[in-house]
Amino acid sequence: MKTPLDEKRETATGTLKKQALDMKLEVVVIPVSDVDRAKSFYSGLGWRLDGDFVVGDTFRGVQFTPPGSPASIHFGKGITKSAPGSASGLYLVVSDIEAARAELIGHGVEVSEAFHREGPGKPTVKGRDPERRSYSSFATFKDPDGNEWLLQEITTRFPGRIDSSTTTYASGADLAAALRRASEAHGEHEKRNGGQRDENWPDWYAEYMVAEQAGKELPL
Repeated sequence: MKTPLDEKRETATGTLKKQALDMKLEVVVIPVSDVDRAKSFYSGLGWRLDGDFVVGDTFRGVQFTPPGSPASIHFGKGITKSAPGSASGLYLVVSDIEAARAELIGHGVEVSEAFHREGPGKPTVKGRDPERRSYSSFATFKDPDGNEWLLQEITTRFPGRIDSSTTTYASGADLAAALRRASEAHGEHEKRNGGQRDENWPDWYAEYMVAEQAGKELPL
C-alpha cells in the first residue's frame, strides 16, 4: 500500500524526468523596420542565409545563422510586434575579442572598443581584460535598426558547461544525414582526383562537416 510519502516521491521523480527533456534554444527574433536592409547587413557579416520565406503580402521570414552557432536569428514581416531596434543583450561568444572586432570592422561594421569588467556588477574598464580571463572581455555593435549585439570572449568554460560546438547535431538522424552528404561529396572528390581511393577520408569528412555546420566554403 502506497503512503503519502511514496506518492510525493513518485511525483517528484516524474517531474525530474520531465525536466530532463531537451529544450534547445535555436532561434532569437530580431525586430527590424526594413527587411531587405537587415538582410543585406547580416549577409554582409558573412552569416549563413538559411531561408527567406514569403507568404502573400502579410508574412516574410528571414533566417540567418552566425558562423559556428547552433542558434539562428529570425526577422521579417509579421514576425514580431516588438519595436524595431529594441533587441539588446544578444550575446555572440568569441574566442578572441580583438580578432572578432577586426573581422567585423573588415565587413564595414562600427564596433565599440573592447572593454572588460573586474567582476559581476562591477563598472566597465576600457580595453580587453589584461589577464584574458574568460567571460570578462566585451565589445558591442548594432545593426541598422539599432538592435545591439554583445561580443563576449570565452576561452575556458565554467565547470559543467558543455560547449555547444561538441553537440551541433540535434539527433542521430541529423548526424547520419550529414555523414551521407559528406560521403557523396567525398565520392565526387575522389572522382576529381582520378578515382584514386583517399586513405585520409576521415579527415576529409571532418573538414567537410565542420565547414558545412559553420556555413563556410566546402572542401573540393
